[in-house]
Amino acid sequence: MIISGGVNIYPQEIEDALALHPRVLDVAVVGIPDEDMGESVLAVVTPEGEPSDALAEELLEHLRGRIAGYKVPRRLVFDDDLPRTPTGKLVKHTLRERYGAAGVA
Repeated sequence: MIISGGVNIYPQEIEDALALHPRVLDVAVVGIPDEDMGESVLAVVTPEGEPSDALAEELLEHLRGRIAGYKVPRRLVFDDDLPRTPTGKLVKHTLRERYGAAGVA
């Protein structure tokens, strides 16, 4: 669960909505540190084809029609290497470390 501005946000809902887009091969949603809100929502997407700013905006627009506005990620990044365990489970703490420490918030 992500707590942003005192509101509970469930990553699975955002992941499910993004997974419906035909250009999304894989997706993970995590909370990263944010000075103002506590945490902010970050979507990490493995796209089909080449990533671009236009695709990022298309994915965010796709979400705006499916989930509440406060749940739409503040940032969306592309990554072809989402960390997984040998059984296929996403290792979200690795993504939080990777993007939270990089100042993506």
